[in-house]
Amino acid sequence: MEPGNGSGTAAAAGTEGMVSVVLREGGYAVLSMHKEPVNSLDLAMWRALEKALDVLEGDQAVRGLVITTGLKRDVFTAGNDLLELHAPRTSAARYREFWVTSNRFLKKLHTSRLATIAAIRGACPAGGCMMAMCCDHRVMSSAGTMGLNEVQLGIPVPKYWGLLMAKLIGTKAADKLLLTGKLVSPGEAKALGLVDQVVDKAELLGAAEKVMHQLVKLPPSAVRATKVSLRGDFAAEWAAYYEVEPEGAWAFLNQPDTLRVLEGALQRLSGKKAQQQQGAAWRAPLLQAVTPLPAHCLPTRALVCMMYYYACDSTWILDIDVYINDIDDCSRAEMV
Repeated sequence: MEPGNGSGTAAAAGTEGMVSVVLREGGYAVLSMHKEPVNSLDLAMWRALEKALDVLEGDQAVRGLVITTGLKRDVFTAGNDLLELHAPRTSAARYREFWVTSNRFLKKLHTSRLATIAAIRGACPAGGCMMAMCCDHRVMSSAGTMGLNEVQLGIPVPKYWGLLMAKLIGTKAADKLLLTGKLVSPGEAKALGLVDQVVDKAELLGAAEKVMHQLVKLPPSAVRATKVSLRGDFAAEWAAYYEVEPEGAWAFLNQPDTLRVLEGALQRLSGKKAQQQQGAAWRAPLLQAVTPLPAHCLPTRALVCMMYYYACDSTWILDIDVYINDIDDCSRAEMV
């Protein structure tokens, strides 16, 4: 990836398309994550994010960064890949590298000389929430959830992740969220101060870039010095802690109760994937069956949609439901 002046597109070399960067006129970049299906944050993804940030930091023509999702589905990122946390499927050495790499990137993002904005579309749990909190400004779509939900997965919230949330929204509010693993709605996130703006999905990136246009006009040296003053001590303590944190965390991940909860979560995810694969086999013939049906066959078409709904992931029903949305009001009234 070679940022420079002007507009253009660049992809971080060696990241297999997981991260891409578009340079905007005005001196900022838009980084998109598009690691199907849900931008899960494994070691490779954290490495890609860190590499992209390092390159942008090194280009003095770049003064700001917007981070967003490039997925079709409404997911900013689903958070850390559970396979990196499930002890039987990894190793102490791999886990240490994973943890240090992820937290090093997050610390760099939190203290970056760049103006940083998270444009959050859809789901934003755990590591995705932490990534957003490390940015200077957060804009969220009107549909989605956000929070540090580690407790619900049977693992403790990482110390400095919880402390950062407390810095943003206050200790009392953070305690309530962290101790229950609750994910909040966009409206709740805005009321708590976890995000700064809530907008319609179609307006998300535009709203983020509008703020960025203002941020990059501020005197960079003054902003940088203020960031160091406000965040420097916290970041230094965090950096020292994440170097030793993996040892205790690895012991916790090997506890029977933790293994049981994580194995259950992985089994649920595996079952959902199998259901989606089974549903995919139904997809083509059902689409072929429903497409030629005329408007007066609306009840039949609705029945096909119901069949499809039960055959696969319910979100895919939108693929067929679009046909019903195209029917005119008169034909729609015939069903009443």
